[in-house]
Amino acid sequence: MIKKIFIICLAGMTLTSCVSKKVFEDLESKYARLRKENRTTSSDLTAAQKELAALKKEHSITDAQLADAALSLEDLRREYASAKAQLETLQASYDALEANSSASIAENSKKNRELLAQLEAKQAELSQKEKALTQERTRLEQLQRDLAERSSRVDELESVIASKDASMRALKDAISKALTDFEGKGLTVEQRDGKVYVSLENKLLFASGSWTVGANGKTAVVELGKVLAQNPDIAVLIEGHTDDVPYAGSGNLKGNWDLSAKRATAIVNILRENNKIDPKNLTAAGRGEYAPIAPNDTAENKAKNRRIEVVLTPKLDEVTALLKDIN
Repeated sequence: MIKKIFIICLAGMTLTSCVSKKVFEDLESKYARLRKENRTTSSDLTAAQKELAALKKEHSITDAQLADAALSLEDLRREYASAKAQLETLQASYDALEANSSASIAENSKKNRELLAQLEAKQAELSQKEKALTQERTRLEQLQRDLAERSSRVDELESVIASKDASMRALKDAISKALTDFEGKGLTVEQRDGKVYVSLENKLLFASGSWTVGANGKTAVVELGKVLAQNPDIAVLIEGHTDDVPYAGSGNLKGNWDLSAKRATAIVNILRENNKIDPKNLTAAGRGEYAPIAPNDTAENKAKNRRIEVVLTPKLDEVTALLKDIN
């Protein structure tokens, strides 16, 4: 076949032009090489055909089966190509999903960290508030205990005061009973502000301008002393008072103040004659005309202002101690 082609080509070249010897020799050489390659190819083809025939014979393969196998191979190639394309598509989808998932995970991780930080801040704030609440609760409990203790002290104080008031009422009643013969004769006994006030007008005790106690007045003071002797927890203040008329007497007295102090001291001296009265409980004070109980505008009012007042006060050491505990 190749030879025929070569001859035709050579004839054509001969007809169309004159060919040089060198060209001819090259062509002839190429022809020889091609013939050799053709023989080799033919030989290989023959060997392949023989091998194919042997394989067909050995495996009993017909041409139809071989054609079917070729078709099956082609189908497998197409299925492989389709599966490969699907795999590539799936791989691309997976890569996109993985990239998106990584971004979502990173975003979620960021949000989780932020939420965790907020939660920790809230937890710290809550712990601080719980601590403050515990401290406040402890303080309130302590206040409640203090209040309960103070309430107990107040109750005790009220009880003591009530007892003192009862004692002072009993003292007033005892003094009124002891001096009943002198009431209406310039003597009054009353209780106010937790104290007992015994008021003796000067007409019952002293002559005008004098600080010497008369017999009738001394009797009244002695009877008062008997009651005071039975009440050692009573503080006794004796106050001397005058009207606003200047003292006109003689001697060492310089005025109403001196006169009022002298008269108060005279009463204290009579009370001291009772050895059951503790002198530490007695106090003498002169007030002069500076604490009147009535205007000095009439003789009757002036008589009221000229007086001795005995102020009886319960000792309040126990009450003072309770007040300190309460405060």
